[in-house]
Amino acid sequence: MGDAGKPIMLMGLDDSNHSYHALEWTIDHFFTPHGTNYPFKLIIIHARPTAASAVGLAGPGSADFLLMVDTDLKRQAQKVTDKVRQICSSKSLDDVQVDVTEGDPRTVMVEAVDKYHAAMLVLGSHGYGAIKRAVLGSVSDFCAHHAHCSVMIVKKPKAKPKN
Repeated sequence: MGDAGKPIMLMGLDDSNHSYHALEWTIDHFFTPHGTNYPFKLIIIHARPTAASAVGLAGPGSADFLLMVDTDLKRQAQKVTDKVRQICSSKSLDDVQVDVTEGDPRTVMVEAVDKYHAAMLVLGSHGYGAIKRAVLGSVSDFCAHHAHCSVMIVKKPKAKPKN
């Protein structure tokens, strides 16, 4: 349980339009501007890859390169954190915790559910097809099968064809 006995809602977020749509949708549907009597305490989790996993190499002379990649990944994580805070602030939701954790997003999300004793995990769907999902792996599919809480997957509506 979170603040004042409220259950924890975790939201996994990356730097994609799908994630930002899911954040806005979640705020609009669960954290409407009715004072501060929200049904959940919202915690946003951003999984930042390790420099070695992002580069996929290690060896002599790679230390300087890995340091540059790590600096860039930290900068990217700060950009995500800033955008999350801007979206939340624009919707008058100021009591949001944002955590950046290093690791594979699937593992980070499942471990965060256990760490915070979350009642719900919210993820955006990238809308991958079966082949791309099989090759890249689906974070939402993994979490739906391994997280010890309810998992809600928010899909971005498809654009309507113009007549």
